[in-house]
Amino acid sequence: MPTRDELVQVALAHAAAEGEGDLEATMATLDDDGVSYELQPMGVVIEGRDRARRIYEWFFAEFSPVVDGFELRSEWIDDNGVGQEYTLWVRTSDGGRERHDIIGILLFGAEKLRGERIYASERLVRMMYGPVVDEAVPIGAA
Repeated sequence: MPTRDELVQVALAHAAAEGEGDLEATMATLDDDGVSYELQPMGVVIEGRDRARRIYEWFFAEFSPVVDGFELRSEWIDDNGVGQEYTLWVRTSDGGRERHDIIGILLFGAEKLRGERIYASERLVRMMYGPVVDEAVPIGAA
């Protein structure tokens, strides 16, 4: 069983891999089983490593190219995971720029991460996760 400090290092490696657009390094930070992405305030969850991979494939191919900057506003650590609050800017199809605020909690699992809890607008979640969002189920129904 990894220590809390070791799990924090996994969470930070996950965030760095996302920032670098490295699919395999991102996936390597997730537990083999029980992976889930809880989306709030939508009240839904996306479960499974296969869906997580599809989320990140979309994220890196479709979402990352339109990100026009971001700022880490706050970060905290507790026994459940690492929380990160960001402001990010996204280029729109009409040449504009949208501001989005998001809180992501990287949740500790048995050996690595068991997923994330995301607090963001539905618009941003759909931009980030693409069609995989349509496979989400209400929390507690899975």
